[in-house]
Amino acid sequence: MLISEAYAQAAAPAAGATGGLMSMLPLVLMFVVLYFVMIRPQMKRQKETRAMLEALSKGDEVVTQGGVIGRISKLGDTFVHLEVANGVELQVQRAAIVQVLPKGTFK
Repeated sequence: MLISEAYAQAAAPAAGATGGLMSMLPLVLMFVVLYFVMIRPQMKRQKETRAMLEALSKGDEVVTQGGVIGRISKLGDTFVHLEVANGVELQVQRAAIVQVLPKGTFK
């Protein structure tokens, strides 16, 4: 009686190891889907935004996060001076610029 119980206990971990691997499979699959659906596109968007901010130049017409449209009059490392009207300049952070408009949009 004791020997048969010992065999039953020894056989259980072998089946449990396979079951443990199979229970981890959905978690791994969820991470892979999460990577391709959320993480990878966001990294691509950040790369495009960084490239757009580095390519800014004087005279570009841009839109800020607050919706202000202006023309770049001065560039700094972290700040940009926007001319929003004749003689009116705003100083904004580079990171606040979300879009570069086509030339001639801002009049």
